Amino acid sequence: MDRPRPAVDPELDERLAALPLAPVTSADALARVRPFASSPVEPLLAGRDVHRREETATAADGTPVPLTVLSPADRTGPAPCVYWVHGGGMIMGDRFSQIDIPLEWLDQLGAVVVSVDHRLAPEARGTTLVEDCYSGLTWVAAHAAELGIDPAAVVVAGTSAGGGLAAGTTLMARDRSGPPIAAQVLICPMLDHRSSTVSSHQYAGGGVWPRETNEFAWRSVLGDTRDADVPAYVSPARAGDLAGLPTTYLDAGTAEVFRDEVVAYATRIWAAGGQAELHLWAGGVHGFDALFSDAALSVEARRTRTGWLARALGAPVPGSASAVAVPRGAVAAAG
Repeated sequence: MDRPRPAVDPELDERLAALPLAPVTSADALARVRPFASSPVEPLLAGRDVHRREETATAADGTPVPLTVLSPADRTGPAPCVYWVHGGGMIMGDRFSQIDIPLEWLDQLGAVVVSVDHRLAPEARGTTLVEDCYSGLTWVAAHAAELGIDPAAVVVAGTSAGGGLAAGTTLMARDRSGPPIAAQVLICPMLDHRSSTVSSHQYAGGGVWPRETNEFAWRSVLGDTRDADVPAYVSPARAGDLAGLPTTYLDAGTAEVFRDEVVAYATRIWAAGGQAELHLWAGGVHGFDALFSDAALSVEARRTRTGWLARALGAPVPGSASAVAVPRGAVAAAG
């Protein structure tokens, strides 16, 4: 029997009706949609006074890992850095996918944005993707002075699969005593390969990122790896201990497949004594604020996220009456 679902926000529902949504469950379907998962960055940079440079890190196996560095042209002194990991289910997209999200933080917080082009499944599998992300992060830390970055204000952020990879990268940095991370921002993150939650069953059979597509994406990454052997860096929900993580922002829609695994991850951070802020957007579908950035719910979600990040970095909160800086780390938990 079909499980009842929370209603979709009316504005989003109307806009979704115009999108040709179909589950991606085969290599042929993936090949058809991959060209549409990326978009050029140049239109987003037009009108922005931004310095762009292309750099390359080196993965553990010697493979080049491309990085795009976008800096405010009027920057003075060391700036915070947002290390961005793109979405696309780990099977599509590139470093410019959804980059309009961190570009808002460049505009409003003066952050340097570094976006990483990790390899994709099924061509690459297992920990390869998260190792690429970690290699890029260590490169950024090693070149912080050259890039004008404050090494104590590096934020690891990503959306969807990028949120999951951001979480895995942060776990890796903790366990390897790697570069310090001031905060992590996990936007509708893909955290659990097991597809065992209520929301993963509710959102089968169509939609923006249905259960069927999610399972295909995980198979593409994991192949025939047994559940017990899946590394926590790939599927962060498997991590046995979430203590010692930086302050964390998580959000998701109530009408999406990842809702319950996001709630569970936040709950486990709190249980381990960590600091996390969780927002569930009523009626939000997967990736709603990336798909329809001007929808009312998206505007509110982005504004809330940016305000949290400003407070986490001790920066003036954009749009606030007083714009008073709050000491870094003074972020209240919610949920």
